[in-house]
Amino acid sequence: MEKDWVCIYSTDKVHLAEIARGILEENEIETVVVNKKDSTYLFGYVEVYVNRDDALSGKHILRNIEDSG
Repeated sequence: MEKDWVCIYSTDKVHLAEIARGILEENEIETVVVNKKDSTYLFGYVEVYVNRDDALSGKHILRNIEDSG
């Protein structure tokens, strides 16, 4: 992954990371999901990355979703 990508969201649930990706992409923020979960023991995290320039707005969008839920 290029150096200009930053992790703005991390969870242990794949479906939550995919929901976050969908929300960000609806807001025209390019997103990459990296699954770092161990497939055998099912521990670890799934991380959502965005370009450094979109990090602040991406965090803001996701925070608003969490606050309203």
